[in-house]
Amino acid sequence: MKMDTDFVRAQFPAFQQPSLADYANFENAGGSYTCGAVIDRLTRFYTERKTQPYGPSAPSRAGGEEIDDARARLSAMLGIESDELSFGPSTTQNTYVLSQAFRKWMSPGEAIIVTNQDHEANSGPWRRLAEDGIEIREWRMDPATGTLNPEDLEPLLDEKVRLVCFPHCSNVIGEINPVTEIIAMAHAAGAFVCVDGVSYAPHGLPDVGSLGPDIYLFSAYKTYGPHLGLMAIRRNLGELLPNQGHHFNGGVLYQRFTPAGPDHAQIAACAGMADYFDALCDHHGGPATGAAARGAFVHDLMRARETELLQPLLDAVKSRNAVRLLGPDTAAHRAPTVALALHGDPVDVNRALAERGIIANASNFYAGRALSGVGLDEGQEVLRLSFTHYTSDAELSKLLDAVDALL
Repeated sequence: MKMDTDFVRAQFPAFQQPSLADYANFENAGGSYTCGAVIDRLTRFYTERKTQPYGPSAPSRAGGEEIDDARARLSAMLGIESDELSFGPSTTQNTYVLSQAFRKWMSPGEAIIVTNQDHEANSGPWRRLAEDGIEIREWRMDPATGTLNPEDLEPLLDEKVRLVCFPHCSNVIGEINPVTEIIAMAHAAGAFVCVDGVSYAPHGLPDVGSLGPDIYLFSAYKTYGPHLGLMAIRRNLGELLPNQGHHFNGGVLYQRFTPAGPDHAQIAACAGMADYFDALCDHHGGPATGAAARGAFVHDLMRARETELLQPLLDAVKSRNAVRLLGPDTAAHRAPTVALALHGDPVDVNRALAERGIIANASNFYAGRALSGVGLDEGQEVLRLSFTHYTSDAELSKLLDAVDALL
């Protein structure tokens, strides 16, 4: 089934705004446009439900029901139980809270494996545990390709390792890692697994239940929703780690790792993400029942569309002498997040792209360790071009014309 891009774009108010009509957005890795269903739910909550939820009054009761609806529907799409899904202020903060739980649970001399391919959010908080005697082992990328080779993980695994942390895909390398293979290796060694899915989930929510990680993290504001971090933490690990919330909330799994009060309106609005995925499934003739099956259908629909768009962009940049493409040059092996190291100043190129109506970005994208891992300077800025399934053929053509002129 080919994606109906006109239907998709009709679900996003941004594409109907005159102020954005002359721009093509290729910085979606920094935050996607928000779908209309989320905006509608957020507006309704703030205008009709803005009381403390779960009370006996009709507005309070309705607000609580919408919060529960968001958790139930998204967890079902992710293939997990509803109380295994937590909502926090951001993925960075969710990871930090998790690291504090592991800090209390682990003993000096035990080990955590991190990578140099990660965004700092899934690296820095774990590395800080070295201050308490936790051994931090780094699984390093191939410096020529940026690939995380599973065979390089094997020597790092032993009975001391309690946790293996790695990205589903990097926000600058873009390569999709063999998650199930890595998880199987870690579990066989007796370790838990934390997967940073922030750069992957916008391209199709994974079936976390089938994929197998003990922790899976992603950000709603990059998956067409509000600015929240979503965290799937499986029960066997969540109940083992010490509670990080109020002592009286320790018996509720989704409250154990969210010590701050939740943003009720934004959580309720996350049900709009499920509304959008359901609309995509129904419009394109997906399965009528089974939340995980419907989520998988939408995942594959998104990936097929993005792969179709991505290969022409990779072809346009991979052979240029003034450009180094980070990560694979084939669309099937990567997300549509394309980072380029340039001989010239990427900030100047980014400014020139903006003058041509292209929204992109130049930064190290909190991934300095990854850039250093492929031979660049940790603080070096690269040009990043990123899109999602809602990008149109016309927008891609506009980008390719600009790339041809500027690079």
